[in-house]
Amino acid sequence: MAGNFNPTVGSCVWVEDPDEAWIDGEVVEVNGQEIKVLCTSGKHVVTKASSVYPKDTEAPASGVDDMTRLAYLHEPGVLQNLHSRYDINEIYTYTGSILIAVNPFRRLPHLYSSHMMAQYKGAALGELSPHPFAVADAAYRQMINDGVSQSILVSGESGAGKTESTKLLMRYLAYMGGRAASEGRSVEQKVLEDVQRYKLGEPKTYHYLNQSKCLAVESINDAEEYQATRRAMEVVGISTEEQDAIFSVVAAILHLGNIEFAKGAEIDSSIPKDEKSLFHLKTAAELLSCDEKLLEDSLCKRIMVTRDETITKTLDPEAATLSRDALAKVMYSRLFDWLVDKINTSIGQDPHSKYLIGVLDIYGFESFKTNSFEQFCINLTNEKLQQHFNQHVFKMEQEEYKKEEINWSYIEFVDNQDILDLIEKKPGGIIALLDEACMFPRSTHETFAQKLYQTFKNHKRFAKPKLARSDFTICHYAGDVTYQTDLFLDKNKDYVIAEHQALLNSSSCSFVASLFPPMSDDSNKSKFSSIGTRFKQQLVSLLEILNTTEPHYIRCIKPNNLLKPGIFENENILQQLRCGGVMEAIRISCAGYPTRKHFDEFLDRFGILAPEVLVKNSDDPDACKKLLAKVGLEGYQIGKTKVFLRAGQMADLDTRRTEVLGRSASIIQRKVRSYLAKKSFILLRNAAKQIQSVCRGYLARSVYEGMRREAAALRIQRDLRMFLARKAYTELFSAAVSVQAGMRGMVARKDLRFRRQTKAAIIIQTWCRGYLARLHYRKLKKATITTQCAWRSKIARGELRKLKMAAREAGALQAAKNKLEKQVEELTWRLQLEKRMRTDLEEAKKQESAKAQSSLEELELRCKETEALLIKEREAAMKVSEIAPVIKEVPVVDNELMEKITSENEKLKEMVSSLEMKIDETEKKLQETTKISQDRLKQALEAESKLVKLTTAMQRLEEKILDMEAEKKVMRQQTIASTPVRTALGHPPTAPIKNLENGHHTNLESEFNETEFATPIDGNAGKSAAERQIMDVDALIDCVKDNIGFSDNGKPVAAFTIYKCLLHWKCFESEKTNVFDRLIQMIGSAIENEDDNSHLAYWLTSTSALLFLLEKSLKTGGSGATQSKKPPASTSLFGRMAMSFRSSPASGNLAAAAEAAANAVIRPVEAKYPALLFKQQLAAYVEKMFGMVRDNLKKELSTLLSLCIQAPRTSKGGMLRSGRSFGKDSPAVHWQSIIDRLNSLLVTLKENHVPLVLIQKIYSQTFSFINVQLFNSLLLRKECCTFSNGEFVKSGLAELELWCCQAKEYAGPSWEELKQIRQAVGFLVIHQKYRISYDEIAHDLCPGLSVQQLYRICTLYWDDSYNTRSVSQEVISSMRALMTEESNDADSDSFLLDDDSSIPFSIEDISSSMQEKDFVGIKPAEELLENPAFVFLH
Repeated sequence: MAGNFNPTVGSCVWVEDPDEAWIDGEVVEVNGQEIKVLCTSGKHVVTKASSVYPKDTEAPASGVDDMTRLAYLHEPGVLQNLHSRYDINEIYTYTGSILIAVNPFRRLPHLYSSHMMAQYKGAALGELSPHPFAVADAAYRQMINDGVSQSILVSGESGAGKTESTKLLMRYLAYMGGRAASEGRSVEQKVLEDVQRYKLGEPKTYHYLNQSKCLAVESINDAEEYQATRRAMEVVGISTEEQDAIFSVVAAILHLGNIEFAKGAEIDSSIPKDEKSLFHLKTAAELLSCDEKLLEDSLCKRIMVTRDETITKTLDPEAATLSRDALAKVMYSRLFDWLVDKINTSIGQDPHSKYLIGVLDIYGFESFKTNSFEQFCINLTNEKLQQHFNQHVFKMEQEEYKKEEINWSYIEFVDNQDILDLIEKKPGGIIALLDEACMFPRSTHETFAQKLYQTFKNHKRFAKPKLARSDFTICHYAGDVTYQTDLFLDKNKDYVIAEHQALLNSSSCSFVASLFPPMSDDSNKSKFSSIGTRFKQQLVSLLEILNTTEPHYIRCIKPNNLLKPGIFENENILQQLRCGGVMEAIRISCAGYPTRKHFDEFLDRFGILAPEVLVKNSDDPDACKKLLAKVGLEGYQIGKTKVFLRAGQMADLDTRRTEVLGRSASIIQRKVRSYLAKKSFILLRNAAKQIQSVCRGYLARSVYEGMRREAAALRIQRDLRMFLARKAYTELFSAAVSVQAGMRGMVARKDLRFRRQTKAAIIIQTWCRGYLARLHYRKLKKATITTQCAWRSKIARGELRKLKMAAREAGALQAAKNKLEKQVEELTWRLQLEKRMRTDLEEAKKQESAKAQSSLEELELRCKETEALLIKEREAAMKVSEIAPVIKEVPVVDNELMEKITSENEKLKEMVSSLEMKIDETEKKLQETTKISQDRLKQALEAESKLVKLTTAMQRLEEKILDMEAEKKVMRQQTIASTPVRTALGHPPTAPIKNLENGHHTNLESEFNETEFATPIDGNAGKSAAERQIMDVDALIDCVKDNIGFSDNGKPVAAFTIYKCLLHWKCFESEKTNVFDRLIQMIGSAIENEDDNSHLAYWLTSTSALLFLLEKSLKTGGSGATQSKKPPASTSLFGRMAMSFRSSPASGNLAAAAEAAANAVIRPVEAKYPALLFKQQLAAYVEKMFGMVRDNLKKELSTLLSLCIQAPRTSKGGMLRSGRSFGKDSPAVHWQSIIDRLNSLLVTLKENHVPLVLIQKIYSQTFSFINVQLFNSLLLRKECCTFSNGEFVKSGLAELELWCCQAKEYAGPSWEELKQIRQAVGFLVIHQKYRISYDEIAHDLCPGLSVQQLYRICTLYWDDSYNTRSVSQEVISSMRALMTEESNDADSDSFLLDDDSSIPFSIEDISSSMQEKDFVGIKPAEELLENPAFVFLH
């Protein structure tokens, strides 16, 4: 392609660079065949024009999913595309049917979730983003549909991610087969125990592990991987004992590798080098369950058997080391073969199966500084697979050309058969010569190398390096590789040493012994077997299997040798692409038609070269032919849907397009300059006109201003006169009102003042009379006291008598005081004792409070009695003092005794006051005790009410038992009687009426007779009650199994009829009945047709209504049921209080009203287990029918949504250019079809009166489904994440919003379910995205989207309408940083939405949407009303 490209000044090209492989730049100078390029790095490069490649400047910044869609299919274009996608974490890319996987060296769990597998299930290859799941699904679909076995080849070098890709393929195939991977938890402790068991240490200490220098990988937990391996072994049927034996063998191999040898005492003998080697030898013997000495002898000695004797030969340290490695190799080989056989047996693959899917994980092409026999075999395998790959790629090219019906017969590709002949041809191939050298004991690697030099000295693919004695070079497809033959002969020999065989066969571990079964006599001797020949045979067998399958290829790429994320090494990746055959595939494509463009894309890009072919032309192929003919290209091909261009023709067309765009730019510049000059002239002319108009306007405004001022003066005068007149009137009016208010206020104040004076006079008079009375009383009291004192001073002897009387009075007061103190102390002690024993003596609290109350009353009585005694004694003293005593002369008055008595009186008064204070404190404590007693009284009342309820419940149960016994008696009597006794009216005689627990006054016997014997005598007279019950149930089911319609208020007649029948038959209270089972079977058979939404809606309404009736009617344990009898009278205080509360008139009236309202519609009954089970089954059927209606709508919308998603793509191209109207194929038709489906279902649901809450939930989940489908399509399909698709989806969302407005309450919150797609579409259609910051996007435009979702949209977006840019790199970097911070959270990495298929309502939601009064006045089914057995329905 580079040879056909003629760059010009301004062309964008790729230039080869020794550091970066390829760098881009712009041609700034052309000098013949040499050009000067200004690179984007800033440096200037002078190179030949034939060595540069054209760069596609219109390629999207995020790259393309399939590199065959690149405008220029060459090395730098492929490298740049992979780099662009790697930067945005798009690690998978197609090259035709080949999947290229670049290892991200980080966890990307959102790419491998079960939801992602569901997205790829059934999707065509290339429809969604590249993924291993897509390859696995394509292989699975081809095997199922075409009946052809499939194979998936995964290749790449170490660290490229081959194993992870293989795991993903196997996981997806297991998912398609119905198996799911199980997750477990890490058990580091178990791992440590196993490490100690096998006596293992750090990996770096083992010879077989530390040679690669790679002992740990970030983000990989070895303990979890070990546990996952254990679980996988359990899944495939490997027992715990076998697992332990397997790991013992592996650990023994590691210990064997650490055994080193030194020279022994004898010549050419060897012994373990040191204590460390002895430890590893002993540990290996223990793990293999064999003798340590025998193991040492098998490594250091060799037994040679001759005809006459057996010779034991010692081995030198080097030979002993080779013997050690041979033993480790054969043990590992046998163990590997055992595992493969075990897994193949465990997975149970049918040996007679016709088809299979094979997954091949193979090492990639290798070229190191030192390449030995292993690299030789690996590269031979890659040569074989490359030949198979080339044939497959060429075959795919041929199929593409055949599909497009173009001529391809002259296209050829380079085959590598000559290299394969060089290596494996018999008898002169390299492998044959190697086997021949191994057969001769004296052959060395040097003689083998000389043989190769002589045999292939003229072979173009074979070369001898300079200054090399035993090396040789082979020119492979991926490059030249030089091999060192030093160890070729030793590594080609494969034989089992007899000592090793005998040692391990004699192991006490049955597993180890089974790996080395006894050998036949013929094979006891060490026998040579060529590894190269056997490897070649296995390779031939592999190719035979691959040739019978349809191959699929996954090429794994390691982006850097540091094994770190975010590093993309161009040279390293380019080498891997060459080794993986990707560049070879590109060369095959370039040999034919590397550039392929759809007609619409080709015309959109190159239509400017011949605009006349696009005018009124609807035939895209014809337009392409005319365009190519006009530009003079030759060698191209026109297919059915694409234009096929040869290498270099795309660059030629781009060059011409650039020239046309340059000329167009000149024309545009000329037109723009003309436009600017014209615009300047028009501006000057308009300015002159503006000045003139301004002057004329100024003059006119002056005249107008004078007229306006005159008119204004007249208006001002008029308004002023009006204002003055209004002001005078307002002032007069205000004055009159003020005068009136003042007069009225003065009168009111005068009246108020008179009343105050009168009241004050009365108060003064009152206080004056009181004062005079008190003054008179005080005067009388003072006179009395004066008289008494004079009288006491006259008679001393009489005073002595009074003193004696006072002494006696003091003794009485002292006794009363002591008694009161004792009582106070006793009361205080009782209160404290009550506080201490409150928690332990809960039942005795009432008595204690009563005692405290009685003690207080007694204390008060005693206090009152004491006060009365004091008053009486004082009165008696006063009376005695009033009696005129005999006056006797006393010589002196005893003043000391008088003072003593006075002081004692004062002390007594103080004691009385302190006693009164203690009494006050006691009263306070009594109040607290009374409050506590009241609280306990309330608790006792509640306990009493609960006891009453329990008692009434027991009585109700006893009444039920009595009723059932009465029914049994009646049934026996009626069974004995031959014919029922009837009255003249044909009805059985009525019995005394009693009040049942459900609130209705009825007769059990009459109710039973009506249900059992109301039918004609000749029909059911001789039948048993069970048969009549079955017939009644049959009649009910036959009636309600069809659509019997709804009542006037939209309630289902069937539900009401079923409820009434079940209530009358007392099925709810029955311990055992089959009526519920038959009804459930009837409902289940009625909804077998899952596609009839009308039928499902009818039964959804009926079952939900019946469920509502059961919810309101059925009660467990008697709660809520009306009591049949009054509760028994309680003799306790709390019982009497509760009875008094219940017997209050207000509560009685309310209870009676509530009972009447409830019994008018629903009769509460006590539910037994069958009734409760029936209620649960009804709820399950409501949920099932809801899900069926919802899923039917989703199924209808799914196809339409896929058409809506694809509509923008199908609407482009020639149809838009030709100007044809879309008609019925218009994309808007799909949105209208969705609206029609929504309206159709809404009409059906409304006709069947489905509860509003269920309708809202159906549409809410349906809109959530629409949101998930559209939003996930944006994130998974790059062609959907465009500007035009955003406009298209936005128009559809506008239609859905209009529908939600029209549906009103039926839509509910459905519009809010489209939050994610509305925000995403709003972002797609916004202009100038590069000016928006991340905060504006995350908080203003798309607050409901996660950073992973925003990052995905921003990286996938491309403007197919105006070719504008996406968000800036700063925003992308911010998102990437946030994603890195949240990478530890696996859930945060998921960017796809999940469809919600749960049941979003409960029984309470249904119950809240209905009311009991809605079922008032519903007439049962007419068919049953005519049946005499259903007379109770009237």
